[in-house]
Amino acid sequence: MTLYLEDFEVGQKLLPLLKGPMTTAHIMRWSAAMENWHRIHYDWRFATNHDGLPDVLVNGSWKQHVMAQLLKDRLGPEGWLWRLKFRYRAMDIAGDLISANAEVVKTEAVDGLGFVSFRIFISNQRGVTSTTGSAVGVVPLRGGPGVPYPFAPTPAQQAIELPGDDG
Repeated sequence: MTLYLEDFEVGQKLLPLLKGPMTTAHIMRWSAAMENWHRIHYDWRFATNHDGLPDVLVNGSWKQHVMAQLLKDRLGPEGWLWRLKFRYRAMDIAGDLISANAEVVKTEAVDGLGFVSFRIFISNQRGVTSTTGSAVGVVPLRGGPGVPYPFAPTPAQQAIELPGDDG
């Protein structure tokens, strides 16, 4: 289903994307796919005894992927995730249930396309917000042209900035 700029409202919270509980197998599969062999992602004894961590850590690059997945899924098949910025603020560990969230903070039409700005964050079942950030997505205007593929912003569109992440 195509989503249009008019389908987004400031203050609207998008349906969260839930992952987990994260197992060591989930974490290790991502580590292997990314060829990230740091032992904090698969070796409990090393992570806890050597590095003093609470458990095996969820990969930061995986959390980045989850945020991109959340936004791409919620922008719809005609939408384009254009800009994404995030900060890791805390650790997520094996056993955590991850919730990726987004709230619309601005909508605007520029040169015939819709731009939706989001505040984004990842939290877990312990109430910890581990990752914060912001993003801008591009969607069509109702009755307007589709978002071109690949998206190449006009100078006016290029001037659209990421919102602050308030984190």
